[in-house]
Formats: sequence, C-alpha cells, structure tokens
Amino acid sequence: MPVLETALPALMLWAVLGYVLGSIPFGMVLSKVMGLGNLREIGSGNIGATNVLRTGSKKAAALTLILDGGKGAVAVLIARAMASEDAAQVAGLMAFLGHCYPVWLKFKGGKGVATFLGLMLALAWPVGIACCLTWLATAAVSRISSLSALVAAASGAVWMLVLGYGSAVVLAVLLAVIVFARHHENIARLRAGTEPKIGAKKG
Repeated sequence: MPVLETALPALMLWAVLGYVLGSIPFGMVLSKVMGLGNLREIGSGNIGATNVLRTGSKKAAALTLILDGGKGAVAVLIARAMASEDAAQVAGLMAFLGHCYPVWLKFKGGKGVATFLGLMLALAWPVGIACCLTWLATAAVSRISSLSALVAAASGAVWMLVLGYGSAVVLAVLLAVIVFARHHENIARLRAGTEPKIGAKKG
C-alpha cells in the first residue's frame, strides 16, 4: 500500500472523479456514433473491444481498446500529478470499477481487461509492458482471449513485486480478483473446454 498522504475528503473526490471517468462506455458510444447498432444486442452484449469487434468494425474495436485503456491511465496520471500516489491508486481502482460496474448501465459494464492494462501502464510502465507481453504470449500459445486476460491479470501482482513496485501490489491483487469475477462465465467454459478461440465466431 502507498503511504497515505491525501486527506480523506480529497481521496473521496478522486474516487468519484475516477469512477465517473471509468464509467464512460466508449464501446457503446462508438458503436452508436459509427452506426454499428446496439452493442447490447450484438455477440455477448458486452461493452468492451472484443464485442465491438463482432460488429465487423476493426476501427471501432481498436478505438474502444485504446479509450478503455486510456481512461484508466488518465485517472491515475491526473491524480498523481495533482495529488499523490495514494490518490492515483484510489482514482485508478475507481476508474476500473466504473468500467466494470457503470451506474448509467445498471452496473452491467465491461470485463475490465483493457482498463486493467491501461492502469498497469500508468501505475508502473515496466509492469504494464510485462502484463501486455504476458497477454500476447498466452494468446500466441493458447489462441484464447479470455485465458490470456486471466493470466495477464494474475501476473500483475507478481510483476509488481519482481520489478520493485511493492506499494501497488495490493491494488494489483484487487484488480485481478475483479477481472476473474467478471470472467466467471469464461472460466466455466474454459473448464468445460468450450471457450472459443481467437477468430472463431460466437454462436
């Protein structure tokens, strides 16, 4: 945990700002603006980049990936610049929760993978790069997006320790737990051997 330097009222403000920023459903906004239809009625109904890709627009999916990752990173960087490390971690956590559980969508948001990676890059860029490489390596071997996300999320705390960012280990563990919770259906399919591989069409 980081040293607590920010007063509680200020921390609460950063928490609210982080949540509001994180809760912006870029996937749904882009799908509507680009005339791709109602994302809730496409594929899995998820608001993340993977489901946006099922609209057939690689551009929209790429933009969603960047913006979903960016909102987590921006929350951390602004709070760090204007306050301190404890505020940055609080803002980052709440941005992540905002993405996964946005009040505007009845708390039914995304699975948090892009936002998780954005947070890792902003919190400690060497850790962020390590998590991205972990995702890529797992995807290259398994060809399963959800498994890659789970392994990358689980590796976050490990990379924090290995690379010398111990103050953010607790946050990394919390983020990983939420990522696993958001992927409970994927985990069930992985155990059953029915999880689709990257590039396979969802039935």
